[in-house]
Amino acid sequence: MLTALADARGALCLGIGGGGDCVGAFAVAEIARQLGTPAHAGGITWERRPIDPLPGARRLDEIRDATPLNDLVALAGAATAGPQGARFCESHLAEATGEHVLLVDPNPGPRPLGAALADAARRLDCDLVVLVDVGGDALAHGDEDGLASPLADAVCLAAAEHVDGGVRTLGVVVGAGCDGELHHDEVLARIAEVAAAGGGRGAVGFEPALLDRVEAAARDVPTEASALALRAARGLTGAIPIRGGRRTVHLSPVAALAFGFDVPTAIGSAARCAAHVRGATSLQHANELLGAKGIRTELDYETELAG
Repeated sequence: MLTALADARGALCLGIGGGGDCVGAFAVAEIARQLGTPAHAGGITWERRPIDPLPGARRLDEIRDATPLNDLVALAGAATAGPQGARFCESHLAEATGEHVLLVDPNPGPRPLGAALADAARRLDCDLVVLVDVGGDALAHGDEDGLASPLADAVCLAAAEHVDGGVRTLGVVVGAGCDGELHHDEVLARIAEVAAAGGGRGAVGFEPALLDRVEAAARDVPTEASALALRAARGLTGAIPIRGGRRTVHLSPVAALAFGFDVPTAIGSAARCAAHVRGATSLQHANELLGAKGIRTELDYETELAG
């Protein structure tokens, strides 16, 4: 992982699960910067329901006060908001850092998304796209009892196969188990499965000075999972309730690590949800493909609550 970040001309670090995953992406971007590599952080246009009650990810044409780089990628600032005025986690991150933060629309599915990420990377003088998942459900098989939000991660991982033109990809899991879905032991088992297939890319912790910068940037970002990863790095352990008590995170020092992995190898091994959606022509189609495998997603949940 450190080698890939250090060898890059520039790194585009994207939180692939929506919401506060952009904080995990920012942490990885800070690691890259420590290594002397210019880096940009961002996430996708999908917020948790308490922030944005509309189901699914927002299209880029629904978003105001953002600067498009192409049809699917824009630069967000402090005022960037969705159609009902909800500010994205990326907007809070932009306000805290004074930097533009990437916002990526995953609605068209893996192939257009991969092409758009490669184009945005080149426009920003980056030759590495880092796909960052907070929690670890990007590596889910699909049958884990706690799995609740596999769709966004799966589509973004599958998009890596369409990132081309000299732009490389790297997957990273931050905060194993911190989203309360896969238990950290399950996440470690999936990481080991990828490593056994030859796709491990090492792990790294967060030094105190880096933690200080990430915590300062994330102070006003509405996130539980990413915040727990930072708290684990400060030494917090034990059972921590999240999501209003609906889920419990069993926090350990493992949550303070960032695990790197080769994305194609992961899709061919542990990341079975991503493998299921490789041929999807849209986010909705990807949802249908997962549903056909008996896998319930965050889009199903949001659509039902929206009536």
